[in-house]
Amino acid sequence: MAYGGYKEYETIAQKKARAAKSVEKLKKKNKQLSPIVCTGRKLAITWWGSAWNENLERYADFSNRISRGRNYLRQGAVLDLQIAPGQVTALVQGSRIKPYQVVIKIHPLNPDTWQDIVKACAGSIHSFQDLISGRFPKTLVEIFTARGTGLFPSPREIAMSCSCPDWAGMCKHIAAVLYGIGVRFDEDPLLFFHLRQANFDELITLALDQTTQTLLDRADNKSMRSLEHTDLSELFAIDFADSNEPVQPLEIAPAPPAAERKKRGRPRKT
Repeated sequence: MAYGGYKEYETIAQKKARAAKSVEKLKKKNKQLSPIVCTGRKLAITWWGSAWNENLERYADFSNRISRGRNYLRQGAVLDLQIAPGQVTALVQGSRIKPYQVVIKIHPLNPDTWQDIVKACAGSIHSFQDLISGRFPKTLVEIFTARGTGLFPSPREIAMSCSCPDWAGMCKHIAAVLYGIGVRFDEDPLLFFHLRQANFDELITLALDQTTQTLLDRADNKSMRSLEHTDLSELFAIDFADSNEPVQPLEIAPAPPAAERKKRGRPRKT
């Protein structure tokens, strides 16, 4: 019930319940619904999710407004979030019964920037798991997060729209979706490359091939250096004969008769 033109205060529990009810209603129509669920104190816990959120917060264009979406996201207001190449679509439960539609478009990663990043990763990433877990050298972290030349988009590369009546360029529904993208990266970091339209296979293949080749080169060089400084006769305890001297046949003593072997008996153990 509203008083004096103002809507009645709604608790966080009531907002969560209303959002959950909307999700159940939408799932009956759309089985592919994928809501964002936040259970921990942090909105994102993996390197990719956290780096996404930190990138948004460090830009002045976003930092003053994006915080409005944190509570919305925690309340379960993002009923659906789908990531496609260059685009994110979402449904966000607002004050009205019908959810608002949010669309966020992101420019593809610049091809030259991508090639520079791929080359920088060569020899620095040792496994697929290291890359998606964020376990790589600090130099790569600086390259990935560099403004304008890194993997993460700048504000000028992001276009946003919401069906709500809020005139602001970034309403709280859009802000909630932007944070929700980071949560989705927690679930599947490969979605980051999918969104930025970057060939992840190219990155991991070149990086691992270069690492393997480096290890092989080191192994070969070490082996060659060892052989160059090792006398094979000393290594195997073999006395090599002169190739000009005739090879003497090996003399084998004949075995003693059976009677003599029996007389001798078994050799005594020592």
